Amino acid sequence: MYELSEYDYELPRELIAQEPSAVRDGSRLLVLERKSGNINIMGFREIIDFFSKGDVLVLNDTKVIPARLYGVSERNSAEIEILLLKEIEDNTWEIMIKPGKKVRSGDRIILQNGVVCLISRTTENGNRIAVFDSELDFFGFINRHGHIPLPPYIERDDNTEDKSRYQTVYAKVPGAAAAPTAGLHFTRELLEDLRKKGVDIVSVLLHVGLGTFRPIKTEKITDHKMHKEYYEVSTEAAETINNAKSKGKKIFAVGTTVARTLETVGQDSGLVRPGSGETGIFIYPGCRFKVIDHLITNFHLPKSTLILLVSAFSSVEMIKRAYDLAIKENMRFFSYGDAMLII
Repeated sequence: MYELSEYDYELPRELIAQEPSAVRDGSRLLVLERKSGNINIMGFREIIDFFSKGDVLVLNDTKVIPARLYGVSERNSAEIEILLLKEIEDNTWEIMIKPGKKVRSGDRIILQNGVVCLISRTTENGNRIAVFDSELDFFGFINRHGHIPLPPYIERDDNTEDKSRYQTVYAKVPGAAAAPTAGLHFTRELLEDLRKKGVDIVSVLLHVGLGTFRPIKTEKITDHKMHKEYYEVSTEAAETINNAKSKGKKIFAVGTTVARTLETVGQDSGLVRPGSGETGIFIYPGCRFKVIDHLITNFHLPKSTLILLVSAFSSVEMIKRAYDLAIKENMRFFSYGDAMLII
């Protein structure tokens, strides 16, 4: 259960989705029933049939920022790629740099319009702390000149379509370096249909970091150190979830980011408490879920923390069977791929 090799699988390269589906809710949905082990494949729009009045759908309303910037080192004229990871304070960010060997502390990277990025220091995990021009409207600047940070398995440059499609329709709070991709399948119309059915829809916040794509490098999974991400759960969201739990209604988490957030603030009673902070919660088989009843998710990378989480929610054996069937049926994998509902 705790060996990383148990969470590996072979995926044909052509099943890694390079583009979004023609319409958001036109993707396919694999439904895995944990009690019976039954697996069915249908259209994503049919997900509405699994909800009852009073159930709660929990979304992550983080918004992906155009976090990839390009510049030139003032010291050695090297072309530099900057990836924004986390805002430390106004105009000061933790970043990743490529190529890292071309940059050292004290270097100035010249970006578009002559904007200066000063490399302050290196962090313990090898990232950098960078200070941008103090007079800069930083978010205005990156919205004009930044690029959408598509995951490394999407082997193309970002384009105009990605600015809207690598973003949920309910995205609200800027700060994510990657999209909460399970939410990409929802349209405003589908959300409205769920409301009409009597489903309560609430939002929590977790700013997805690039650590979500970081592979586990330790064979014993319990030796892996999880990245931390900022989260918020409002009093209103907590009250809605707790009220539903008290009435025996079901909590649907849209994505592993929502699952991690709710399990961070969840109590042994199954209720949640409002709050904010950073979570480094690592969920893997053997962990007990306290809050969520159903999970909407995408198909995840082999040997990733995300495939461990979905294996914890069902079982390693069930996930392997589901993934084998998804591959056999030519379903699309990863960020722009098809969806999965675990009930």
